[in-house]
Amino acid sequence: MALDALLDTLECLRGQPRQVARLEGGLTNTNYRVTTPVRDVVVRVSSKDDSLLAIDRDAEEANSRAAAVSGAAPQVVEYVPEHSLLVVAYVPGRTFTSADIGTAANLPRLAAVCRQLHAGPRFVTDFDMFEVQHRYLATVLEHGFKLPDGYLDWEPVIERIRGVLTAEQVRTVPCNNDLLAANVIDDGSRLWLIDYEYAGNNDPCFELGNLASESSLSVSDLTTLVTTYFGREVPAKVARTRLLGAMAQYGWMLWASISAATSPVDFDFWTWGMDKYDRAVETLAGDELDALLSAAHRPD
Repeated sequence: MALDALLDTLECLRGQPRQVARLEGGLTNTNYRVTTPVRDVVVRVSSKDDSLLAIDRDAEEANSRAAAVSGAAPQVVEYVPEHSLLVVAYVPGRTFTSADIGTAANLPRLAAVCRQLHAGPRFVTDFDMFEVQHRYLATVLEHGFKLPDGYLDWEPVIERIRGVLTAEQVRTVPCNNDLLAANVIDDGSRLWLIDYEYAGNNDPCFELGNLASESSLSVSDLTTLVTTYFGREVPAKVARTRLLGAMAQYGWMLWASISAATSPVDFDFWTWGMDKYDRAVETLAGDELDALLSAAHRPD
């Protein structure tokens, strides 16, 4: 269906003069800013062929609404599942880049907005990267998609990490789980977190580790982020965050493999994923792994 016809299916826009501008970004969806005399919204047009990535659009809508209640995310205006349309309020501001994430000024702001989201209503789904990685791996193997050389050799190490991190039950919180810089908007006075495709209740240390991973934070900056988030120095949480950051890298590599084989988007998914995989291997093969596992296992 043509874009104008799609927009006409939306009650919030129907019958109004409008200006439409495509927004940058979006690898599993296309986003448009639509301005009318009474509305300023982002219309998200999602791919109908993302089942291999295990994206649940109904859950995305419900979790987006819950995130908005927390105050960390923009309001959901309308949802039309039959046309894969999600409409949220437009947030005027500057989209972060990776360089913004690790600044001394922004690390406390990021910790604060994560706490705000995590204190909000629970989401309708859960997210566990160990389970997601297993599901993605099964998809890659079933379809014969490309894997990095030696990827499967690390599975025993991953199971060892999983055993340590799941030895005690952790209270999960509503997490975005995909906090790359492009999903953070600065309106000049506060930060907003957008894009809840992969949202679910999760260990907050995964949120922080994934955020650190996506922007290649140094260990020092990651430690500052974790310490600010928890309000005190917690070495076990720092170790946990670093390990879960490596798990994010290891798991999202498979997302990249699936996307490289199936997505019509003109983007080098494979190189993007290999960068993550190479950094995951640095942790998995590094001299610090035993120390991280030991530290993560200690009481807070």
